[in-house]
Amino acid sequence: MRLLKSTVHSDINHLNDEQLRSTSFHRQAARGIILKGEEILMLYTERYHDYSIPGGGIDTGENIRSGLIRELEEETGAQNIEVISEFGRYEEFRPWYKDNINVMHMESFCFVCDIHAELGETRLEAHEIQNGMTPVWINIHQAIAHNEHTIANSPKKGLSIERETFLLKQIVAELL
Repeated sequence: MRLLKSTVHSDINHLNDEQLRSTSFHRQAARGIILKGEEILMLYTERYHDYSIPGGGIDTGENIRSGLIRELEEETGAQNIEVISEFGRYEEFRPWYKDNINVMHMESFCFVCDIHAELGETRLEAHEIQNGMTPVWINIHQAIAHNEHTIANSPKKGLSIERETFLLKQIVAELL
């Protein structure tokens, strides 16, 4: 899948192969781009006051497309999910503060999808519920403007907002 962007968080001074082998872990995630004209299905997270593309981590032994479908069903209640095409991969290296690991190498594999018009019940994880995560349809330009405002003005923004805003702008440039 084509690489859209590779980023290194500003809290990481430098990366070398030895550091990555000894003090990092690799996480793969799948994200679904679901559009209806200029409306996009997003996840609004109250804790971080941001919009993100639905999707999440791939479980051990799970292939990326199966993980994508599972995550979309869980987070949005989407039904009859069809993966239309690959969109691109976003790679990031960001701080991690658990289990004596300093850096997380995250790869987000993004796909254009289609779903049944009606959303079913979500099956959110406890931390997603605590963070106030809700699936919403929103105009993509409004989501971008909202995230940009949060980046500029909110001390509680999450680590993923830069990725999400970049992806939304790529979607506008390439799919609308």
